[in-house]
Amino acid sequence: MTIPVSEGEEWTEERHSPLSSLHDWVYLAREFDHAYRRGSAGGSGKVRSHMKQVRDRLAKILTGKTLVRFPDPAEKPVTAHLRRAIDNGLDGSMRSMVRSMVRAIGNVRSQLAWEYGYERMPRHLQERYAYADIMGPKGPIISPTLTLGLVLFAPRTTYPAHSHQGKTESYLSLSGHWSENDNGVYAPGSIVLNLPQHTHTITTADREPVLLAYAWCGDSDVLSAPGMRFSRRPKTPPA
Repeated sequence: MTIPVSEGEEWTEERHSPLSSLHDWVYLAREFDHAYRRGSAGGSGKVRSHMKQVRDRLAKILTGKTLVRFPDPAEKPVTAHLRRAIDNGLDGSMRSMVRSMVRAIGNVRSQLAWEYGYERMPRHLQERYAYADIMGPKGPIISPTLTLGLVLFAPRTTYPAHSHQGKTESYLSLSGHWSENDNGVYAPGSIVLNLPQHTHTITTADREPVLLAYAWCGDSDVLSAPGMRFSRRPKTPPA
């Protein structure tokens, strides 16, 4: 028996459970709390405020009667890089906070549903990118006002310019090195904040995949229909 959620999606009734009974998922959610509590805001008041907002919304999920409902696990071509990304994130030279979260991700990796999220997916990205939600309005951990997830990039990938309407986004770098808008290089442990309507492009290094955790804060109607799309390139002015 299935429970319809939206067009093209179905949830299996037998896989609809209270969060408190799924210990690997509880531990992973707690790792997000730990990262946004112990991670550095780098002296930025805006980053610090966002980190607190994530913690406050997450606390309500962890202490409430929260349900988990799983889609069927799914892979994309880029998930062939996931094992390498996890191995790199567990490397002894990385921060213990990062290693703990990556280890928790490894414990649920077989249950993740990787997807693209775009109606029109650029051909050059089909083998180089995918994301998997951990928490949000559609699950797996049900939350109306906080979305948490993972995004995986292959080496030498440029993720085109895009922005998010009505929600604040942060990336926590877990594995690999990358840049945003060519403004410096981010290593594991970095937290990068993107305010609503901020256009940003992500570029990854040449030899290793990049695994990021993300958090979106916004109203329930925005998070339940994020409307992911790439920004249009500005028209070249006539000569």
